[in-house]
Amino acid sequence: MKKLLLIYFILLSGIIFGQVTDAEKLLRTQRNDTINNWKTGGVTALNFSQTSLTNWAAGGQSSLAGSTMINLFAYYNKGKSRWDNTLDFGYGLLKQADKKRAWKTDDKIELLLKYGQKAFDSWYYAVLLNFKTQMSPGYNYPNDSVKISSFFAPAYLIGAVGIDYKPNDNFNIFITPVTERFTFVYDQELANSGAFGVDPAVYDSTGKILKNGKNLRTEFGGYLRMLYKQNLMENISFQIKLDLFSNYLKNAQNVDVNWENLIRLK
Repeated sequence: MKKLLLIYFILLSGIIFGQVTDAEKLLRTQRNDTINNWKTGGVTALNFSQTSLTNWAAGGQSSLAGSTMINLFAYYNKGKSRWDNTLDFGYGLLKQADKKRAWKTDDKIELLLKYGQKAFDSWYYAVLLNFKTQMSPGYNYPNDSVKISSFFAPAYLIGAVGIDYKPNDNFNIFITPVTERFTFVYDQELANSGAFGVDPAVYDSTGKILKNGKNLRTEFGGYLRMLYKQNLMENISFQIKLDLFSNYLKNAQNVDVNWENLIRLK
C-alpha cells in the first residue's frame, strides 16, 4: 500500500509541475531575456593592518589602519538602448600612536547613472546624472582642528545631455556642451566661509553675521567624462577616470579637473 501511495504522489507531482501554460512560458522567456541583457560585477576590498614598535632602532611609530572599497557596476544593453550604472565607495582611517584622533585616508561616495539611445556605430545620444560626496568631516592635517569638508559639504550633482562613445565596456567617453552642475555645502560654518565657491556670509563691522552664506551654487557649462579600463595581466587591471568641467558663466578658461587612477591586484 505504501508503495502504491508513493507511486501515486510521484505521478501526481509530475502532472502538476509538468503542465506549463503558454502565459507561464512567455513569462519565463521574458525573465530570461531581461536577465541576459544585464551585465553586473565589481570589486570589493576590506583591509586592516597594525604596526607595533618597541625599542625599534630604525625609528617609526605604532599605528592602526583600516580601509574598505566597493566598486560596483550594472550595465544594461538591449537593441538600441544602453543603461550604465556604477557605484564607487571608499573609506579609510589611520591612527598613529602620537595622534589623539584617527586621520582619514579615503572617503568618497559616487553614483553614476547614464542612459543612451544609439545614434550610429558606437555613438549614443545620452543623458547623464552624476552624484559625489563624502561621509565624515575632513581636516587640514596635520592640523586636525580646522575642518575643510563634511557630509554634503561639498556634494556635487551633475545633470547633462550629450553624446556618448562606447565601443566596448573598457572604454567610454561622454561629451556635452549642455551641463548643469550643483554644488551643495550643507555645513553652515563652511558655507559662511565661502568654501567650494558658494557665496560667503555677510558680516557687520563687529563681525556679526548679517546674512548666512549660501548652501548652493549653480553652474552651467561644458563637461567631458572619460573612462578606460585595461587588464595588464591575468590578475592585474588598471582603470583611469577623468572628469573635466568648464563653467560658461564665470572664468570659462578655468577647467575643473578630477582624475582618478585605480590599480587592482588579485
